[in-house]
Amino acid sequence: MNILLVGYGKMGKMIEELAAEQGSRVARALDVEDIATLQEMGRVADVVMDFSSPAALPQICEYVGRTGTPLVCGTTGHNEAQADMLKQAATKAPVLYSANYSLGIAVMRRALAQVSAALLPGFDAELIETHHNQKADAPSGTAKMLLEVIDPHNEYRRVYGREGMCGRRGAKEIGVHSLRGGSEAGEHAVTFFGTDEVLELRHRAASRRIFAAGALKAAERLVSKAEGYYTFDDIMFE
Repeated sequence: MNILLVGYGKMGKMIEELAAEQGSRVARALDVEDIATLQEMGRVADVVMDFSSPAALPQICEYVGRTGTPLVCGTTGHNEAQADMLKQAATKAPVLYSANYSLGIAVMRRALAQVSAALLPGFDAELIETHHNQKADAPSGTAKMLLEVIDPHNEYRRVYGREGMCGRRGAKEIGVHSLRGGSEAGEHAVTFFGTDEVLELRHRAASRRIFAAGALKAAERLVSKAEGYYTFDDIMFE
């Protein structure tokens, strides 16, 4: 598999390293500074893998729409307009977006759907996510994915941290807390507090390698798909 890699930071370099181990290769790597060169490029790879910045998305989506190259996007922090760009590109090529390419997180989301349906509203739900001190966005894209599963109909108010005399906890709220420090690859914990009992689901990534492995596996499956918008669950559990 030949890869056009957008975003040559730590995650991009991990993808390049793991791809080489698996017999694939990065045909070309771009960073945000030279993203404009996409405008002059034809199709040069089997798949585009984007782990860069939301600012690069317009050029990436234009390229994908023009060339029909499948896109695996793992960049987080998109606004609503940028999310719509991905869906528009999906009318011309297969597009997969996920804020997290860990198989463990994918299974955790499926488990959370069942647990939340069984325990809410009788239990209080709180979410804590932890990442390295270089992460720019909070809460993490993965945390937002988990919140969508816990509360798919947006019936609960999100409370991002608590301070001062904030009063008693509301019955229809979910506490969301972001910790940043060191080189932590990523940890997400959802805790359900009931009367005299507590249930917690937790996932911890030891390194970025698990995300790179999941993204490459998803890319291998995406290249044979028809145009359309796919989730990681669509690709891995269909």
